[in-house]
Amino acid sequence: MDTGKTIRSLQSNVEQVIRGKPLVVERAVICLLARGHLLIEDVPGVGKTTLAHSLARSLDCSFKRIQFTSDLLPSDILGVSIFNQSSQRFEFNPGPIFAHIVLADEINRTTPKTQSSLLEALNDAQITVDGQTHPLPQPFMVIATQNPMEHHGTFPLPESQLDRFLIRIRIGYPDVAEEKKILDRQLARHPAEELSAVLSAEAVLDLQHRVEKVRLDESLADYLLAIVAATRRSSFLSLGVSTRGAMALHKAAKARALFKDRDYCLPDDIKDLAPAVLSHRVMLSVGHNEGRAGGHRFEDAERIIREIVDSVPVPL
Repeated sequence: MDTGKTIRSLQSNVEQVIRGKPLVVERAVICLLARGHLLIEDVPGVGKTTLAHSLARSLDCSFKRIQFTSDLLPSDILGVSIFNQSSQRFEFNPGPIFAHIVLADEINRTTPKTQSSLLEALNDAQITVDGQTHPLPQPFMVIATQNPMEHHGTFPLPESQLDRFLIRIRIGYPDVAEEKKILDRQLARHPAEELSAVLSAEAVLDLQHRVEKVRLDESLADYLLAIVAATRRSSFLSLGVSTRGAMALHKAAKARALFKDRDYCLPDDIKDLAPAVLSHRVMLSVGHNEGRAGGHRFEDAERIIREIVDSVPVPL
């Protein structure tokens, strides 16, 4: 497999629909390569769901969409055991979480109990129902969306849940030229439905395996940990990045290197991804968004992370 060519084919396929947002598509593909989960937070109508659909359509994998609402139950996501009269035994009926790519649409609209039912799936790619553990399909990726501007009827994700998402991104509004192209391209069908799959599940697994073999020198590991340590000392943060956060940045940096068709990491891999990987894993000090990095003030957390990254010397 030509790694660079394969990844570029996936990227260009998604960009047929997500126009004028190459960095957004890059982040989504990197998240997939790193076996991570993606949180897309932005205002309605900018393409959050379309990005998830486009990535899923570009892969020859199963895809399920879960519309999160206040009355959604954990069993509606995970599945339920039903007694079979003919066999006189309970049989497990899997829920929509059993798919390669799962879109958790408006994830902050459901209750904390239902949100927490995803923790095992996000962390271990498995779920447990009635004492029985069921592995999820591989590759497995959850793409969650939420609207930061609407607070009525929402349940903000707790830090423990945010920490399970490898990368958080915003899509933003397109520029005028791209928005005009979108208007000119209005179709009867959703544009993502026109996409054809360019990667099989086996190809994705192979790419994910190659990420694990990317080299990250000891000096870069020290650089990464210096950034993490600086978040723990910052007066602007009441809670710095955890060890899980450091591991996430380590994994994401390797995936970015492979995305750039390298088998070794550079400082830019860490610098470029630090805000997207770390900003949702910290809590702001009192006076900076009432002490937490959630909601619509993620911009403040991203800015602080960028300032911290700029303050840490880059290894020569």
